[in-house]
Amino acid sequence: MVFTSHMELALKEARLAADRGEVPVGAVLVSPHGDVLASAGNRTRELNDPSAHAEMLVVRAACAALGAERLIGCDLYVTLEPCAMCAGVIAAARVARVYYGASDPKSGGTAHGARVFSHAQSHHTPEVYDGIDAKTCEALLTEFFAARR
Repeated sequence: MVFTSHMELALKEARLAADRGEVPVGAVLVSPHGDVLASAGNRTRELNDPSAHAEMLVVRAACAALGAERLIGCDLYVTLEPCAMCAGVIAAARVARVYYGASDPKSGGTAHGARVFSHAQSHHTPEVYDGIDAKTCEALLTEFFAARR
């Protein structure tokens, strides 16, 4: 199988989130065969739900679509480094690979902060690839927050 990045779809979801007034983070979950199982952007404000991060929404939707609690062999594309909460769910769902764009030194949970996947308590450690279209992902976040200051 040929590798295909799905970061452009994650960026589209992030832009839609920004249009809704949400922090522009988008995520896409892809099956082992390359089919998009779910895509979403942040909806924390819209749903009044602090757990409605893009990653959480796609994990929930993909698990529902597959009728399974585990996403064995699946790939997650997200525009921002997952926070500790999302990293915990990614590990619990057994996502195979995480591809993210912008690093998050303040709230990240994979390369920064809690570094969830490196803890002995983490039941699963996905492969993690950072910096995927990072400049575009970072610019989207920078522009969003600059417009609010």
